[in-house]
Amino acid sequence: MATLCHSAHTRTFGKIGRRNAAKVLCSTQMPPSQSTIKVLTATSSEGKIWWYIEKVVIIGATKEIGRTAIAAVSKARGMELAGAIDSQCIGLDAGEISGMEEALEIPVLNDLTMVLGSIAQTRATGVVVDFSEPSTVYDNVKQAAAFGLNSVVYVPKIELDTVTELSAFCEKASMGCLVTPTLSIGSVLLQQAAIQASFHYNNVEIVESRPNPSDLPSQDAIQIANNITDLGQIYNREDMDSDNPARGQILGEDGVRVHSMVLPGLASSTSIHFSGPGEIYTLRHDVTNVQCLMPGLILAIRKVIRLKNLIYGLEKFL
Repeated sequence: MATLCHSAHTRTFGKIGRRNAAKVLCSTQMPPSQSTIKVLTATSSEGKIWWYIEKVVIIGATKEIGRTAIAAVSKARGMELAGAIDSQCIGLDAGEISGMEEALEIPVLNDLTMVLGSIAQTRATGVVVDFSEPSTVYDNVKQAAAFGLNSVVYVPKIELDTVTELSAFCEKASMGCLVTPTLSIGSVLLQQAAIQASFHYNNVEIVESRPNPSDLPSQDAIQIANNITDLGQIYNREDMDSDNPARGQILGEDGVRVHSMVLPGLASSTSIHFSGPGEIYTLRHDVTNVQCLMPGLILAIRKVIRLKNLIYGLEKFL
């Protein structure tokens, strides 16, 4: 749930974006032979519609986000789960561990090379989705590229040095890769709105809540602070130098403060409070479960297949 609060009466302007569907080719005749692409057909009043099927491999398949992604990919039009990689639950069916009603007949394996090799033999297009760990991302992307597959990387703790190395590799290999600190479309929209607001207000505080104390401040708060830093604005000048712990932690050099609450059972929430003469402007994004990441993931898989280099951030696809 995302809410927008303002203490004064304002008019809200927004863009309504049209989500691009999977690439389709409408024709009354069969398209040219596609030995490299598996095709699913359906009949319409105009003839046959051809959907290209992207084979998707998920690394980190037994994590909560991995299990959720298995179900989302399996239900998405134009996608087919081709592999589930993890060091746990070896041999178990990917559909069963993700709570699906029917087995997918895709076992969880710990051999990425074997899975990629089988996809390469079919000459199918594919995408590797990496939910693993920062230490393994570079090798995973490199291995996927060796078999002709682009990658979507969602590993929030990844170092920027690794992203730089990946960018150089992808540029040289002409392979596509998306590295993103969030897959939540709502989180991306929150960050974009914060950038717009930062040009108009001199005071800003980030308040976040999380159900557990790990990794605070959160990656969302750090990303927001980074986005509104170095924009020629100095925030909270009145007490920028205060070292009172109750004033929260300063992120960056421009005075952005973050306050983190940890309350078990509370949904993850991020609020950005701006203030100016006579008004408070608040942006808020609430997350109830991991399902919020799936629309962004499906969008990323559809888009990354066309890339020939690395891009950073899901916002590039919106």
